[in-house]
Amino acid sequence: MTKSFFRVLAKLNKALLPKMWDKDLLRLTKTQKLIIAWRIWVTKNAL
Repeated sequence: MTKSFFRVLAKLNKALLPKMWDKDLLRLTKTQKLIIAWRIWVTKNAL
């Protein structure tokens, strides 16, 4: 997959997915942890 694809995907994530920077990572549900992992993976590949 190309970097341009991941950059577009990162912009979509930023616009659509909720921001969780103010939440305690130990108290997140499994779904919230999955969303954070997805955002980290996309960001890592977009850079």
